[in-house]
Amino acid sequence: MDMADHPAAPPLTVMTVNIHKGFTTFNRKFILPELRDAVRKIGADVVFLQEVLGSHEGHGRRIQDWPDEPHYEFLADSIWPQYAYGRNVVYPKGEHGNAVMSKFPIVHFQNHDVSLPGPEKRGLLHCVLRVPGQPVDVHAICVHLGLAESHRVQQLDLLCEMVRSEVPDNAPLVVAGDFNDWRRRANAILEREIGLREVFVHAYGESAKTFPARFPLLSLDRIYVRNASVHLPVVLPRRPWSHLSDHAPLVAEIHL
Repeated sequence: MDMADHPAAPPLTVMTVNIHKGFTTFNRKFILPELRDAVRKIGADVVFLQEVLGSHEGHGRRIQDWPDEPHYEFLADSIWPQYAYGRNVVYPKGEHGNAVMSKFPIVHFQNHDVSLPGPEKRGLLHCVLRVPGQPVDVHAICVHLGLAESHRVQQLDLLCEMVRSEVPDNAPLVVAGDFNDWRRRANAILEREIGLREVFVHAYGESAKTFPARFPLLSLDRIYVRNASVHLPVVLPRRPWSHLSDHAPLVAEIHL
């Protein structure tokens, strides 16, 4: 049978952004409703979110536009019928973590705690997506690594171990999020150990600068793929995004 008899699955648009718990820089203003509108306009199939509030009793009482539901549910609304949340940090009045929103069924998800001794709590949220027209499930991992380089090195090792044990060799894999990897050490490690390619490096020769969003200097946010190709990854423009997050969001079209 000719390969033309098997139409290729449509491309998958993915987006990643650290939403800073729904507040502007320095927590001056709550902008989650504006953020939801901006994310909707991108129309991504799968959205990787970091620093998402699951709950916060104090904010809910004093902020007028505070949603009744967890922020990942508020953001997903009717656009992304499937979502998963991984709680990383718990404090007296609330909690936050990573989330994945998907237009396709999430058939399984698991949050991996990769926190190391110290105040920072970090996680890797692994989701398995069932994409129509794709014979093998797509694996998506939402990442938020530590600020200390010694922690990031250990967390990258944990990420590699997780991929080896949980992701089939032939499965399409997308790993995205806030790597805090300002020294750009992760790319070589992830390509050597588990065959991940960073989409901006592959397309343009270097990682995208994403932080601070107003005048990006550091390459903190990344999208990596395996068993997939990427078309024209982009950093979203300063307007309106520099008002909505201190990290510039990344978007890429993934071909499975």
